[in-house]
Amino acid sequence: MKIHEYQAKQILATYNVLIPKGYVAKTPQEAKEAAAKIGGSRFVVKAQIHAGGRGKGGGIKTADSIDGVAKVAKEMLGSKLVTPQTGPEGKLIHKVLVEEAVDISKEMYLGITVDRGKECPVIIASDEGGMEIEELVKWSPEKTSRNG
Repeated sequence: MKIHEYQAKQILATYNVLIPKGYVAKTPQEAKEAAAKIGGSRFVVKAQIHAGGRGKGGGIKTADSIDGVAKVAKEMLGSKLVTPQTGPEGKLIHKVLVEEAVDISKEMYLGITVDRGKECPVIIASDEGGMEIEELVKWSPEKTSRNG
């Protein structure tokens, strides 16, 4: 099963996990309205595609105003995002997640996947954050915890 980041956050919120305030948008106008609902002056606009590496590919950007959110959303929506996981063909961005920007003191990674060989779920965790988790597992496996 593949779900987008916003869908995962909706599930987490039902279990009282604190998540940044955010809304999904399909148009720049919806993105602008989302930013207005959130309030404040710092926002993050995130492409909602099924692939990792969105940040390095340009699919996660910040904006310092409501109009800035609309501008970023306009650039993203309808464009193709190319990441190491999409391959050179990329993936078309149909939706963005507009969130309040928050100060991060510690970034961690938690993922659940299926080990097809063992036919069981595998949980992978790291306090190194999620950037290039595949490389971290490959070159520094001691920095990850794997249960499965």
